[in-house]
Amino acid sequence: MAMIECRNLTKYYGHTRALNGVDLTIEKGQIVGLLGPNGSGKTTMIKMANGLLQPTNGSIIIDGHDPGVESKSVVAYLPDRDFLPEYMTVDALFKMYGDFFTDFNREKAEKMLASLDIRRDVAIKKLSKGTREKVQLVLIMSRDAKVYLLDEPIAGVDPAARDYILKTIISNYCEDAIVMISTHLIADIESILDDVIFLKDGNVVVHEPADQLREERGKSIDGLFREVFKC
Repeated sequence: MAMIECRNLTKYYGHTRALNGVDLTIEKGQIVGLLGPNGSGKTTMIKMANGLLQPTNGSIIIDGHDPGVESKSVVAYLPDRDFLPEYMTVDALFKMYGDFFTDFNREKAEKMLASLDIRRDVAIKKLSKGTREKVQLVLIMSRDAKVYLLDEPIAGVDPAARDYILKTIISNYCEDAIVMISTHLIADIESILDDVIFLKDGNVVVHEPADQLREERGKSIDGLFREVFKC
C-alpha cells in the first residue's frame, strides 16, 4: 500500500505557482530525498502532507487519509525553523510530547538525549542553535510514526552535527515507515537515500530508486543534481 499519494497536486500563492500538477506514489519502508533548489516547491509539498496548507487543485493522501486528524496521528513533522518554546525545559518538552502524541516513546527520547550529554532540566533558551536542532530531532524521531517529514534537517549545522542527525534518522525510524527528507545539501544525505525525487519549478523531473538512478545515469545523485539544476 502506498503511504503517500499525490494526484495532480497543485498549489498557487496568488498568481505564483509553487506546485504544478504533481503525481507521485511513495511506498513504505524507504528514506526518500525530496531534492531541489530553494523555491522548487519542497516545503510547500511537505506542509500540504502535514495538513498545514491546502491544495489549490488535486489531492495528497497520507496512509489512506486526507490530511487531517487521522493523518496527523501517523505523521511526525520537523519544520525548517526552530519551533521550541524557549521558556520550556527539555524534560517539560518530553512531557508535552507524551501528552500530545500516543506514539511518543519516552524511553527512546531519553536514550538519544543521554547520547548527546544534554541535561533535561535546562531551558531551551540556554542551548546553542545546533543543540536545539538536535533536541527538535530527538522529539520527532522518538515518535513511532508511519511518516517522518523532515524539512531541511541538516541546514545551518556543522558537519559533525550533520553526521549525528543522519545517524539518528537511520537508527530510529520504523522499517515500515517513510522518512522524507527535504534538502538541497545532496552530498551529505546521498548515502542514506533509497528513493530520489527532484523538484524543479514545482514539477517532478526525476523520481527513481537511488541505486537505479546512479546505475542508469553513471553519476552520483549529487552529480546529477548539479547537472539538472545548473545555472
